[in-house]
Amino acid sequence: MNDYARIEKAMAYMVAHAAAQPNLETVAAHVHLSAFHFQRLFCRYAGISPKRFLQALTLERGKQLMQPSTSLLDIAHTLGLSGSSRLYDHFVQFEAMTPGEYKRQGEGVEINYGVHETPLGSMFVAVTPRGICRMGFVDATCADELLARLAKEWPRGTFHHCPEATRFAVERLFTKPEQPAECLSLHVTGTNFQIAVWRALLTIPEGQLASYSHIAKALGTPKSSRAVGNAVGANPIALWIPCHRVIQQSGALGGYRWGLEKKQIVQAWEWAQIEDMALAPSLMS
Repeated sequence: MNDYARIEKAMAYMVAHAAAQPNLETVAAHVHLSAFHFQRLFCRYAGISPKRFLQALTLERGKQLMQPSTSLLDIAHTLGLSGSSRLYDHFVQFEAMTPGEYKRQGEGVEINYGVHETPLGSMFVAVTPRGICRMGFVDATCADELLARLAKEWPRGTFHHCPEATRFAVERLFTKPEQPAECLSLHVTGTNFQIAVWRALLTIPEGQLASYSHIAKALGTPKSSRAVGNAVGANPIALWIPCHRVIQQSGALGGYRWGLEKKQIVQAWEWAQIEDMALAPSLMS
């Protein structure tokens, strides 16, 4: 088992046993490491301490649900850029496929793809010259299946297995650059309604939650909650288009393309990152 897999397994264990508040030694034993080694490894790859991650699991979601819905969803239909990132002070540029490009079905487009290990699980990434066009967890869906789906959307595109060309998509999420990062572009294809929903997701602040009905209202279609849910489920770029920040009006997690356990892990990791960025890691008590 590699280090990334150990961190992912530890996070899944803490999600499943959060009510029992497992201590550092218990979680470390689950991934067959000493407490000292596990603490250092977790902080190195996840960017937070195990204690902070567990706190986020047990406290932060409740805090978020008690807060009023974000008013920033009122600008969900705004075109172009998303809000700023908590880590890198960069923007995400969102570009949809044009009608002409759709008609050409990817003819003449070079698409590089690769699979990368992350603290949240292995991720399949594909990029065109215009930006990231696909990103998904391969522990829920195999990489070959994700590639096949992408090839169906871009049937005349040319595909190359080139992890070196796709690595930046995950490094920008998990590694803080020494200098401000350049604009990150997303290159997607979808219906007009799907694209509107995905743009709305980009306006949800990091560490915040919004419901399907809030997004529907922000888009001016208050009765379209079910359609919003379908569009959220069709999100082609996990993490960068933050569908993990959408929950049901009741506060229930709702669905997630990559599984509810993964959704809890991503939410907790994000909340813990926000709280713990400037703090030194401390041992789980």
